[in-house]
Amino acid sequence: MIKPKAIQPFPSGELGIIWEDGHESICPAEYLRRNCPCAMCTHDLVRGLGIHPGRFKIVRVRQVGNYAIGIQWADGHDTGIYAYEYLRKICPCEICKK
Repeated sequence: MIKPKAIQPFPSGELGIIWEDGHESICPAEYLRRNCPCAMCTHDLVRGLGIHPGRFKIVRVRQVGNYAIGIQWADGHDTGIYAYEYLRKICPCEICKK
């Protein structure tokens, strides 16, 4: 499993990840929230719709064990655990989309 060397939320609302293999992922907050892997979000048929203040604003990023991060959103949502493998799989860059 490839792990991140660094994870940094940017004031612009994106989350930057530098991976052990040198790859860099820049994930917009809205993209991460719409791809939240928690049970509530994966079963929500209108995931991410119904915009309200804070839905797509990252407040805090915390490490979960040695395999994932958790993101606290400004609207209070914080149950999604983003495994490193999952984050790499959903990397939105052109190289990873291929």
